[in-house]
Order: sequence, then structure tokens, then C-alpha cells
Amino acid sequence: MSKVLIVSDSHGLTKELKIIRERHLHEVDLMIHCGDSELMPTDNAISGYLTVMGNCDFGAEYPLETTSEVAGRKFFITHGHRYSVKSSLMTLKYKAEEYQADIVCFGHSHVLGAELVGGTLFINPGSIRLPRERFEKTYVILDLQTDKVKLSVFELSGSELTKLAREFIL
Repeated sequence: MSKVLIVSDSHGLTKELKIIRERHLHEVDLMIHCGDSELMPTDNAISGYLTVMGNCDFGAEYPLETTSEVAGRKFFITHGHRYSVKSSLMTLKYKAEEYQADIVCFGHSHVLGAELVGGTLFINPGSIRLPRERFEKTYVILDLQTDKVKLSVFELSGSELTKLAREFIL
């Protein structure tokens, strides 16, 4: 059993990224930041996070997208601004198919969401700085099990939003 933490759109926050990292460091196998950290890669706050470049990450040397594999599941990570995620997941879905991704992590819209599309799980953890369509500043932890993925949503404070927990068969 493996766990993956996903955060996005922290827009300059440092203390909060450190708190989240320390809170979950010993229970997760991978920490992902889906861009718009607005931090340089050398900043201690972003240390330990697999990070991609967002549309507000000027001068930072992050990749535009990357992949990782955890517990036999292939992750495709991008910010989403190059795939018009605010209007549709279709372009991102085509890119995920190219990578043969099982799980796609993205941000940009600041809207928390999880959707299974054609056997691929798309996750937007929302924003820990400027959430849209809800008040809570959120991040996500995925529990990768043999035949399913359990999704848990957390507030910046560390409280789990249990009503938003979901399971996906993958």
C-alpha cells in the first residue's frame, strides 16, 4: 500500500508547504506540487515535492510536465494551463493517453475535483492559497491499493473533509 500527497497553487506560501510536508512526511511515498508555487527550486519550502512549472512560476527551472510511478500506477503531472483545463479535460485526456497514465495530477483552476475518465483518474487538489468554488484551502492524499484508489481531502489546517472522501476502481 502506498500513499501520494498532491498539492497545487500555493502562490508564494512557504510556511504552509513546510507544515504539510512535515505533517505527512512519514506516511506518504511521494509528494507532488502541481505548479504555481511561485518559489525557486532551491527554496526549502518546496524541498521534497515533485514539482512542475505553472503559469505564475517565472524564472524557475521546473519541467512543464513530468511522470512518476508509485505502486505500479503511472502518474502524469502538469499544471494544466497548457491544456485548457478550465474549460475541458479533453486535451489533457489525450496527453495522458500518450503517456499511458493511470492518474493525472493538475491544478491551475484552483477548483478541487476528482473524475474518472476512460479508466484514467484526474485529480485537481484545489488550492491551499486561493480556492475557487469552495472556502476550504485543500490538498489531497491518494491511498493506492491493489484494485482501487482511495482519495482523502484535507484542509490546510490538517482536518480531513471526510464527506469528500471517494474510492475509484483502477
